[in-house]
Amino acid sequence: MKNNFLVEKVGFLEVNCYLIPSELDSCVYIIDPGASPDKIATMAKSFKFDSYKIILTHAHIDHICALNEIMQLLNTDSLYLHNDDMPLYKSPANELQPLMPALKKHPKPSHSIESKDFEIIHTPGHTRGGVCFYFKRFNTVFTGDTLFKQSIGRTDFPGGNMDSLLNSIKNKLFALPDDTVVCPGHADFSSIQDEKKLNPFL
Repeated sequence: MKNNFLVEKVGFLEVNCYLIPSELDSCVYIIDPGASPDKIATMAKSFKFDSYKIILTHAHIDHICALNEIMQLLNTDSLYLHNDDMPLYKSPANELQPLMPALKKHPKPSHSIESKDFEIIHTPGHTRGGVCFYFKRFNTVFTGDTLFKQSIGRTDFPGGNMDSLLNSIKNKLFALPDDTVVCPGHADFSSIQDEKKLNPFL
């Protein structure tokens, strides 16, 4: 476990699925369960809490592909997704054939969530409803596909916008403390300070 959470790379695009036990909210948060539902469920059940809440950074299929299975395995209907990503979430074109077909059943998400443990930062650009989750208590922001180590999210998909993405990063994420750990949706961890200094896109 690193910084009070677990991370598992899932699917052929190696999405970082994060599992975060929360004493403040008495649950386990699961960020972006894109594949490997059995393994994710086993990891989630290793914590002392028996309440599970799935929170999505955005709705691209590689981040949501295992939703139905993981929600069934953990017996939870708690799912958060920003409202602006609902068209993408429901779109039949939200697929990566042949390995990741579009969802046939779409669990109904909530578009708000109460937490004592983290702040939701709306960061449109990669998608319209992209968000990041900032856990101040262990100085970490989970950035999905908004900000990567020395890279940024793609904006050439439907709903992407480069100006919005750069604005989200520079005006919202870069407002966090420099020593904040950046945990992206793919690849390696970084920090806000390093991305300010080293990210060639910024």
